[in-house]
Amino acid sequence: MMEEEELEFAEDLEAILHLTPEVQLAIEQVFPSQDPLDRADFNAVEYINTLFPTEQSLANIDDVVNKIRLKIRRLDDNIRTVVRGQTNVGQDGRQALEEAQIAIQQLFGKIKDIKDKAEKSEQMVKEITRDIKQLDHAKRHLTTSITTLNHLHMLAGGVDSLEAMTRKRQYGEVANLLQGVVNVLEHFHKYMGIPQIRQLSERVKAAQSELGTQILADFEEAFPSQGSKRPGGPSNVLRDACLVANVLDPRIKQEIIKKFIRQHLSEYLVLFQENQDVAWLDKIDRRYAWIKRQLVDYEEKYGRMFPEEWCMTERIAVEFCHITRYTNLAKVMRTRAKEIEVKLLLFAIQRTTNFEGLLAKRFTGCTLTDGPGKKPESPLDSTNPFLEDEPGEDVGTEKEEDLDRPRKPKAPDNPFHGIVSKCFEPHLYVYIESQDKNLGELIDRFVADFRAQGPPKAGTEEGGAVLPSCADLFVYYKKCMVQCSQLSTGEPMIALTTIFQKYLREYAWKILSGNLPKTNSNSGGLTISSLLKEKEGSEAAKFTVDELCLICSILSTAEYCLATTQQLEEKLKEKVDKVLVERINLTGEMDTFSTVISNSIQLLVQDLDAACDPALTAMSKMPWQSVEHVGDQSPYVTSVIMHIKQNVPIIRDNLASTRKYFTQFCIKFTNSFIPKFINHLFRCKPISMVGAEQLLLDTHSLKTVLLDLPSIGSQVLRKAPASYTKIVVKGMTRAEMILKVVMAPHEPPVVFVDNYIKLLADGNPETFQKILDMKGLKRSEQSSMLELFRQRLPTPPSGADGGPSLSFSAPTPEQESSRIRKLEKLIKKRL
Repeated sequence: MMEEEELEFAEDLEAILHLTPEVQLAIEQVFPSQDPLDRADFNAVEYINTLFPTEQSLANIDDVVNKIRLKIRRLDDNIRTVVRGQTNVGQDGRQALEEAQIAIQQLFGKIKDIKDKAEKSEQMVKEITRDIKQLDHAKRHLTTSITTLNHLHMLAGGVDSLEAMTRKRQYGEVANLLQGVVNVLEHFHKYMGIPQIRQLSERVKAAQSELGTQILADFEEAFPSQGSKRPGGPSNVLRDACLVANVLDPRIKQEIIKKFIRQHLSEYLVLFQENQDVAWLDKIDRRYAWIKRQLVDYEEKYGRMFPEEWCMTERIAVEFCHITRYTNLAKVMRTRAKEIEVKLLLFAIQRTTNFEGLLAKRFTGCTLTDGPGKKPESPLDSTNPFLEDEPGEDVGTEKEEDLDRPRKPKAPDNPFHGIVSKCFEPHLYVYIESQDKNLGELIDRFVADFRAQGPPKAGTEEGGAVLPSCADLFVYYKKCMVQCSQLSTGEPMIALTTIFQKYLREYAWKILSGNLPKTNSNSGGLTISSLLKEKEGSEAAKFTVDELCLICSILSTAEYCLATTQQLEEKLKEKVDKVLVERINLTGEMDTFSTVISNSIQLLVQDLDAACDPALTAMSKMPWQSVEHVGDQSPYVTSVIMHIKQNVPIIRDNLASTRKYFTQFCIKFTNSFIPKFINHLFRCKPISMVGAEQLLLDTHSLKTVLLDLPSIGSQVLRKAPASYTKIVVKGMTRAEMILKVVMAPHEPPVVFVDNYIKLLADGNPETFQKILDMKGLKRSEQSSMLELFRQRLPTPPSGADGGPSLSFSAPTPEQESSRIRKLEKLIKKRL
C-alpha cells in the first residue's frame, strides 16, 4: 500500500510540474544549467545508472545519498526564501497604485489652472489690440483710395494729353504716354462698372484706333503703292510713328511692314518679269545682285527709321526669296522647261545656294516663322552625312575610303537652306538623266580600258588585286550623292539610287562576269567542262597563271563591291528624308556581286578539279588485280599532288586579302574531288588484296595532302579551319572504309555482310553491288550476297522513311587514324 501511494504521489507531482516546450525553453535561456536534474526529459533510472555504473560503485552509496540530501535541503531553503519574499508584494503594489492616482489628480489640477490663466491673458491681449486693428484697416483703405485717385488723375490727364498729341501728330511723346496710359488703365479693370471709368476706357480705345488709322495714312502718303517716288531720307515723324505702332494692335505693325516691303520690291517684279531676258537662269546672278544693292540702299536711307527689333532688312530679303521662288523662277522654269540643261541648272543652283549661305551669314532667320509670305520648307530634318566636310573641300577628289568612314549625321545650321533652291527640285530630272548618261559612258570606258590594258599579270602588284575601275566607280558615286543631297533629299535621291542600282548591275555583268575566262574558250585550249584525254601521260588544258590571277582579281573586286555597296546603302538611307528610307534597297545588287564571287570560286574549283581528272582516270584503268607488292604512292597520286601544288599557292597568294573566300574554295574543291575520287575508286575492279592495300596507302596519302591543302607550299604553317578538316576526314574516311571492306574475305558471307554494314553504314544495295564488283565475285555469288545483305539490314525505326540509307554511328577520326597507323605498320612488315 505504501508503494502504491508513493507511485500515485509521483504521478500527480509529474502532472503538476509538466511545462510546455515554450516555457521550458524560456527557463533554459534565463537559468542555463548543465545539471541532469534540471533537464525536462530527466530519467531517474538513467541518472542512477550513471551514478552507479557497476556493482563495485555501490560501495559509496552513502556518500551519494548524503550529497543528494544536502542538495535537497538547499533547494528547500531557496524555495522558502522566495516564498517569504513574495508575501508582501501585493500590498506594496496596491500602495504604489494609490500614490500614482493621487499624483495624476494633482497634475490635472495644475493643467486646469494654467489653461484658465492662458484664456484670461488672451482676452486681455484682444482688448489691447482692438484699437490697433481698426487703425491698420483705416490706413490700408486710405492708402488704396489715395493711390486710386492718383491713378484716376493720371488717367484723365493722360487721355486728354493723348487726344491732343494725336491731333498734332506728336508721335514721339505719344509713344511714351500711350504705354503709360495703357498700364494705368489696367488698374481700373475691376472698376469698369463705374460710368466715368468706362467712359475713360472707351476714349483710350478710340485714341488707339485713331492713331492706327492716322499712322497708316502717314505711311501711305510717304510710300505710295504707285506713282510718286520715295523720299530721299528717313522721316523723324515716321520713326516715332513706328514706336507708337509697337504699342498699338500688332496688326498695325504688320500692315506697315507689308506695305513698305511691297513698295520696296515693286521694282523687282517689273525688272524680272517672265518675258524679260534677265529672268532666265543664265542671268540669275543679276537677281541676287539687285537685292544686295537694295538692301544696302535700305540700310543707308531707312535703317534708322524702323526699330531694330523689327528686323526689316531680313524681312525684305525673306520676301524677296519667296517672290523669287514661288512667283518668278518656278513660273519661268515651267514655261521654258525644255530649255533647261544640266549645266545651266547646276549653275543656277550653285548661285542660289551661295546666296542662301550669304543670307545665313548676314541674318539669324528670326523672321522665318512670323514674317509675311509662305513659310519656307525647313531642312533641319536632313541627315546628310557629308555636311561635316570642311568648307571649300573638293568632293570630287575624295578617296573612296571616305565612304567607309562612319560619320554622325548633322543637321545643317543654315536656316535659309532651301528657301529659294527648293524651286529647282521638280526639274532635277535633268540632272538625274545627265548622271545616267555619264555613268553609262563611264562603264563603257571601263570596258574599253580593260580590253586595251588586258587582264592583271601574275607577279605584279595588280595580280589578284581589286580592279582600279571599281574604286573610280564608287568615287563618282560619292560625288553624285554629295551633289544631289545638296540639291534635294527627296524623290531625286530615290531616282539617283535607281541609277546607281542600274550601273552596279552593269558593272557586275560587263566588267566582272563578262571578263571571267570562259570554260569553253578556244584560247589556250581551255576545255574544263569536257572530259580529259584518257591517254596515259596526257594532261588537261588548264587556266594559265594570268587567267588564275584574273579570276582572283575579279573575285576580290566583287567582294569589295559587295562590302562597299552595303555601305552605300547605309549612306543613302542617312541622306534621304525619313519617309523615303524604306525605298532604299540595294539587296539585289549585293546578291549580284555574291553571284560573281560564287562563279569565280566555282571556276577555280573546276580548273583544279579538271586537272586532276586524268590522274583519277589513270587510277581506274590500272590492273589492280595483278599488283604483286605494296610500294610507295602511285604515279596518279603524285600527279594529283603536283596539280594541287601548282594551283593552290597561286590562288592563296592572290586571295590573301580575302581569306574567307580562299577557305570556301578549299571546301568546294574538297566537296567536288572526294566524291569523284570515290566514284573512280568503284571503277577499279577487280582488286586483289595487295592492290587494295596499295589503294589504301594512296588514299591515306591523298587525305594527308587534302588536310594540308590550305597551307600547302606556304612557308607560314597555319592550321586549317575545323569545318574544312571535318569535311576531309569524313569523306576520305569513307574511301578508306570502302577499301577495308574490299580487303576483308567474303567467306563466311554473314561475317562479310555484317562487317560491311558496320564499316560503311550504307544500306544502299547499289553501293554493296559495287563493292562486290571490286572484289571480282561472280554474278551467282553476288546474288546470294545481295539477298543476305537485304536480310541482315537492321529494321529502320517506326515512323522513319523506308529508304535504303542507314544512320550508323561512324568511327571517330581518332579511331580511324589509329587503324590507318596499324595498317601502315602491317604493310611495312610485309615489305
